[in-house]
Amino acid sequence: MRRIGVLMARSANDPEGQAFVAAFLQGLQELGWSDGRNAIVDIRWSADNNADARKYAAELVALAPDVILAQSSNAVASLQQVTSTVPIVFALVADPVGAGYVDSLARPGGNITGFTVFDYSISGKWLQLLKEIAPGVTRVAVFRDPSLALGPGQFAVIQALAPSLGVELRPVDVRDEGEIERAIATFAQSPNSGLIAAASPQATSHRDLIIALAARHRLPAVYYGRFWAAAGGLISYGPDQVDQLRRAPSYVDRILKGEKPADMPVQAPTKYELVINLKTAKALGLNVPLGLQQRADEVIE
Repeated sequence: MRRIGVLMARSANDPEGQAFVAAFLQGLQELGWSDGRNAIVDIRWSADNNADARKYAAELVALAPDVILAQSSNAVASLQQVTSTVPIVFALVADPVGAGYVDSLARPGGNITGFTVFDYSISGKWLQLLKEIAPGVTRVAVFRDPSLALGPGQFAVIQALAPSLGVELRPVDVRDEGEIERAIATFAQSPNSGLIAAASPQATSHRDLIIALAARHRLPAVYYGRFWAAAGGLISYGPDQVDQLRRAPSYVDRILKGEKPADMPVQAPTKYELVINLKTAKALGLNVPLGLQQRADEVIE
């Protein structure tokens, strides 16, 4: 009987979090690992709360697992504080080298490896898509988390592209609901404004508020994952996040069979999704170009 820990950044009742866990457990089963038969899977949900992440990381390590799955940078950082020996496989983590989780993508070098969610170049695609679906936009607020390496990294790529598209940027740090509401209300007072919600756990935890405010202030907005568009966001582009959790069991399986994380290269996404919410576009008075609709992996009506 092998023991597998799972530290999720989502809450237990989060639909995406449930989909992540289901994909992970299914992947384990396909490789011959079944919870309760030849493996014990211990799952903890931190709900994007730093204190809970640290608490549950310590709990999981105390159970002496053979390997731990860490979903998100916050989960990896919390586990890194309490163990340097238990093998950790991460998913949905950006810039693991910059964050100090691994020595390099090719040779991680320690007890941590996994699946990076994207490279920073994808950030420029968000601005391009915003201009394509709302050509009149000339001012863009970029929601980011400056406490993580990916926050400044994503913004730098968008900033480098903005002049060529005739766009003025304003970074908005995502910390709490009041700050988000004030920032959007102030920014929306000027015409031709739009939003980009860059990837971060904080943005994810406030996604319903951000989507609602974008609708209220009639701001075209681009998001980094399908679940944003499914929840009412205008358009999203990013890796298939559930697919990362389907792939993670392959590394868990190899570790359970004796391989070392240090020798297992960090893997990049293999599937990206472009999702457009036509209902939201109509509410904003936008005519989505037919070519853009045809390129989409999914159109929500």
